[in-house]
Amino acid sequence: MSDTGYAARDTQYGIMQPSTQVGFVGYGAYVPRHRLPATEVARVWRGGEGGLPVTEKAVPGPDEDTLTIALEAARNAIARAGIDSSLIGAVWVGSESHPYAVKPTSTILAEAIGATPHTEAADWQFACKAGTETIQAGMGFVASGMARYVLGIGADTAQGRPGDALEYTAAAGGAAYIIGPAEESLAVIEASFSYVTDTPDFWRRPYMHYPSHGQRFTGEPAYFHHVTSAGRHLMEQMGRTAEDFSYVVLHQPNTKFPQRAAKMLGFEREQWTTGLLCPVVGNTYAGASILGLTAILDEAVPGDTILAISFGSGAGSDAFALRVTDLITERQGRAPKTSDYIARRQEIDYATYVRYRKKLQMQ
Repeated sequence: MSDTGYAARDTQYGIMQPSTQVGFVGYGAYVPRHRLPATEVARVWRGGEGGLPVTEKAVPGPDEDTLTIALEAARNAIARAGIDSSLIGAVWVGSESHPYAVKPTSTILAEAIGATPHTEAADWQFACKAGTETIQAGMGFVASGMARYVLGIGADTAQGRPGDALEYTAAAGGAAYIIGPAEESLAVIEASFSYVTDTPDFWRRPYMHYPSHGQRFTGEPAYFHHVTSAGRHLMEQMGRTAEDFSYVVLHQPNTKFPQRAAKMLGFEREQWTTGLLCPVVGNTYAGASILGLTAILDEAVPGDTILAISFGSGAGSDAFALRVTDLITERQGRAPKTSDYIARRQEIDYATYVRYRKKLQMQ
């Protein structure tokens, strides 16, 4: 810890530990009920042939978007925290699919939960790690005393060019976290670490309807390099190994990537299975890793330790070391579990998916 009151930052590796400890006072998740089986995508575009990267993916209904997804997750987080939403000093929404190109999602959400007008609001973007960006910034806001609570959210809707590999996995869902003082937290953030480079593995130019990606380039120089680098540096600087964590959750663009990266970091299967949601809900982009984290927190007990690592194309990763406190037990049951949303499913076919996602130009 720094004697000056500033966050301690190792000059060589960049580990971040607030001089005042903070954590998650509440958390919440939301996953739409509609599910598109991967076999449906394969049937239409590959004649039913080829391997399937996931089992199915969550698809928003015609009346759902990033805002409604974020709002449901936020309400669950507030319910778990048991706080007055007017005390939330900042409302931040990270997403790749904000409803408006020019008009913040965060102000609408802040109004809906009763946090306005005395709050800060902003929309965030960094591909799939937009959600963890809000958490990193929230740590600083709370630790510095600028706000007692910060609401950080990662939420997205299904995006992907018809027939593209992304269409199998690009899904919808969101997770919300209320960052607050450690003494009120169900999980304390012991330290964090960010690792970024200019690696253009995924992008979307203005006026492009669908994102583009670098095929296999998204793996080695992008996902695996950043996720493992962030995780290793954080553990090394904390003097820990994979054995010191009860759980690990990584960004989930597909099923294979997070499992391989977890093994590279030294983790065993039982440490990552609880948070691996991608096979049944797909890649929820901005909320992928932190949505998996909600599933872990639903099952965690006091004393558990968790390593969470996000990944955002472009590219970068945020890693967090968490310690679960005694407050987890009383707050888990205050809102629906992530598994409740996963179990609540309604299968749709490809034609319905196309209609819901407005992939047909009618005029």
